[in-house]
Amino acid sequence: MPAPRTAPLRHEVERALPSRPFAIELWDGTRVPAENADAPTFALRSPRALGHIIRAPGQLGIGRAYVAGDLEVSDLDAALRVVLDWEPPPLSAAARARLALAAVAASGPRRLPRPPATELHAQGERHSRARDAQVVRHHYEVSNDFFALFLDASMTYSCAVFSRGAKTLEDAQEAKLELICTKLALREGERVLDVGCGWGSFALHAASRHGVRVVGITLAPAQAELARRRVAEAGLADQVEIRVVDYRELAGERFDAVASIGMVEHVGEERLDEYARCLSDVLVPGGRLLNHGIARLSPDYDGPGEFSDRYLFPDGDPVPLSRVVVALERAGFQTDHVEGFREDYAETLRHWIERLDDRLDDARRLAGDERLRVWRLYLRAARHGFVTAFTSIYQVRATRINRP
Repeated sequence: MPAPRTAPLRHEVERALPSRPFAIELWDGTRVPAENADAPTFALRSPRALGHIIRAPGQLGIGRAYVAGDLEVSDLDAALRVVLDWEPPPLSAAARARLALAAVAASGPRRLPRPPATELHAQGERHSRARDAQVVRHHYEVSNDFFALFLDASMTYSCAVFSRGAKTLEDAQEAKLELICTKLALREGERVLDVGCGWGSFALHAASRHGVRVVGITLAPAQAELARRRVAEAGLADQVEIRVVDYRELAGERFDAVASIGMVEHVGEERLDEYARCLSDVLVPGGRLLNHGIARLSPDYDGPGEFSDRYLFPDGDPVPLSRVVVALERAGFQTDHVEGFREDYAETLRHWIERLDDRLDDARRLAGDERLRVWRLYLRAARHGFVTAFTSIYQVRATRINRP
């Protein structure tokens, strides 16, 4: 029986990677075994999977193959750990060339596959108002019903607080919302800005529990539509206003307090000082700010990576906590309190993952196969970052100083 076309590829993989914490299964049944029996298997269902990897070697190519359905894995969590944590041995130029030639020969003469339809190539100047609106809608406008599959009833899409004793996701999100209100020391009748208001969970909580008037802003029209409906259903239309507007478009308005929850990650380091100035400008002297956002911890961080930038959070770039504090101080804020919630976010994501996995058929119907694969991968990758202390999340409470 003649050797399969994929035999040279199997030989080159075994030669280049003698120690492998994963197995590879090719579309013709050829298998490259792992060093451990319980290691995950990467199953290439079609030569197109190799085409994606040849076109974009590394995480982007592997991610494209998975999103397109040309690559399956036996254990998504274990496979993700391999992709994120495993360090392959250094390969000579000759070894890389042999692998590439064997992959081309195994896949046969064919045109390289196009990227999946869910991949975004953002247009325009990075972090301009138009581009920010484009990338935010790419992430948040999968559909409101899709997010409802895994979020709690309040539709809060940010870190819940379990460390105060909450046992359920619902209780932990309520604890987070109330904690922010407490840190801001909200008083009845005050005017509050909710930056990146999502589906209105904080605005609804602050208005109904603390009697404040809230302006919530988002760049996602579908979010705003649902938030407005929820405000009306709660009988809070006279206290809560939801706008589709950029944070840079609030000049001339004044607020007693600002809550920015899960929004600073979208700002970009090059705009961070401008972001802080905009929030300072809309606060009255002595006004309070609560900035709740993801921060990177790894000193080796060199950007979110091409896969994340194309599929998950285009232009998203968590910065170190120290950089956020410096931006706030430059803008005239005094930092009063900082608190980290890294383990809380890992637990939040665990709940979201379980809830989405329990509703896969509904999720597929609402979002399609490609986007569902993206989201299952994203939630796990995000949790991995918090579990391994690659990233953390902080609440920074600050006061606008009334300088002479």
